[in-house]
Amino acid sequence: MRRTSRLLAAATAAAALVTGALIATPAQAAPTPLSQGKPVTTSSSEFDWSNGTRAVDGDPGTRWSSGWADDQWISVDLGSVQQIGGVTLDWEAAYASGYRIEVSDDGAAWSTVYSTTSSTGGDENLAVTGTGRHVRLTATQRATQYGVSLWEFQVFGTTVTPPTGDGTLLSYKKPATSSTQQHDGNCWECGPDKAFDLDPASRWATSPDTGWTDNGWIAVDLGATAHITSVVLQWDPAYATGYDLQVSDNGSTWRTVHSTTTGKGFKETVPLDADGRHVRLQLNKRSGAYGYSLWEFQVYGTGGAPTAPPAEPADPDFDNLRLVWSDEFNGAANTPADTAKWKIDAGVPQNGEEQYYTPSGNGFHDGNGNFVLEARKQTYEGRTYTSHRMNTAGKFHAQYGRFEARVKVPEGRGLWPAFWMMGTDFLEGRPWPYNGEVDIMEFIGQDPTHSFSTLHAPAYNGAGGYGGSYTLPDGSKLSAGFHTWAAEWDSKGIRYFLDDREVFYAEKSVVESTRGPWIYDHEFYLILNLAVGGAWPGPPDASTPFPSRYVVDYVRVYQ
Repeated sequence: MRRTSRLLAAATAAAALVTGALIATPAQAAPTPLSQGKPVTTSSSEFDWSNGTRAVDGDPGTRWSSGWADDQWISVDLGSVQQIGGVTLDWEAAYASGYRIEVSDDGAAWSTVYSTTSSTGGDENLAVTGTGRHVRLTATQRATQYGVSLWEFQVFGTTVTPPTGDGTLLSYKKPATSSTQQHDGNCWECGPDKAFDLDPASRWATSPDTGWTDNGWIAVDLGATAHITSVVLQWDPAYATGYDLQVSDNGSTWRTVHSTTTGKGFKETVPLDADGRHVRLQLNKRSGAYGYSLWEFQVYGTGGAPTAPPAEPADPDFDNLRLVWSDEFNGAANTPADTAKWKIDAGVPQNGEEQYYTPSGNGFHDGNGNFVLEARKQTYEGRTYTSHRMNTAGKFHAQYGRFEARVKVPEGRGLWPAFWMMGTDFLEGRPWPYNGEVDIMEFIGQDPTHSFSTLHAPAYNGAGGYGGSYTLPDGSKLSAGFHTWAAEWDSKGIRYFLDDREVFYAEKSVVESTRGPWIYDHEFYLILNLAVGGAWPGPPDASTPFPSRYVVDYVRVYQ
């Protein structure tokens, strides 16, 4: 497929911070600053020609200058999660004697990684380490009566690679034990083995039966002596702020090889240099009122007696794709969907919706190369409205690739068309949202200029799903014509597109470090539906047109 230029999507990044110190040259400086040419915001600009972009343009003859007040700031958006290795400030004569360097995961909540009250201006090269997307300089004290002014504000470093552990995965499917385990309606069969199964939607949790306490543990037997190089912990919200990592030769005498009192939860990768057959996470301090819970506890290194996990498919080359499945909907007028490709979902709705999905009649070819999902105001099986839903369950499943549909969405209060995917383990009995849901396109009929793309998982779902909304560049109605929605999905994340313009990027490493487990590395199937009413759009009203049509030109999958 031919690719067009892409816009950088908004994404969230966690900040892991370490206070820096003043040195002669930037630590881990890259040849080109990460900040060069990136979007900038400022508290103020003294002149139009001295705006914030002048400080990140790589031209030492242009500058940013602020209004004449303290607490002025300049912030650069690096665009994605970055490893920050240094910050260079090239001050004009109007410098700040006091300032902070801050980082943020979302551009709203800031943490300080460097501060001073004794700057003398000139060229300053700061060793500022940590990870984050946004970097801000806040001038707390001016050195002159004017504002503050920078020729250059440069951020150095390298892109963070998703932490996957160092060495061979040694702990997969190995015997596990724990101090307690939960088994009730809130966490069914949450035994210690669930932390070592490479299933990010299953977890271990301590039992509430005897009261949640700070002391607890979970351990794994690697099967033979190993050299352990790292441990990866993917926490549920019930994480430990204080814990020790311990090793043992016999499972009874333990040696502490790592200790912390500042655990942050989400995904933590701990480098180690230790030897032993058994590895134990000794839990000392809870982050909240509950016990402890881990989605994954992975041990990496050499030796041991590792069991090889199932091989994952290769990532697609999105610049060189081939069509592997499609429906062009070229059937004769009024004929139903091709049963070799689609299964019709008939029955009562979900999410408080008001329609009944009929087994036939509401979905049909129009004879012009389109398929129509039609919502009607008619009484059927005790419901006031009927509509259509169909999926590829048992017909076509896939992991990774480009999933694309060209559609025309209907406008009207209470109408809710969607193009989405469900994890195939749902068909085997795993309940939502543990199977994973990928919403490529959702549209609310009373808001015709916006579309939504969202991920749902155990740790983030429903109204708390991970996603974003977006519009056409000119803000016009999406319901006015056909548009193409697509998702490009690989082992690193999912990029969402509207008319081949990137509108959102769900990056795996960002989701794991800020929201919870990434549960999408397995097969999914496709779904098309048109709902009426429901918790999100609310009910239709007298202005809602019936019948309303969700028209699909094609659905295509490339790998």
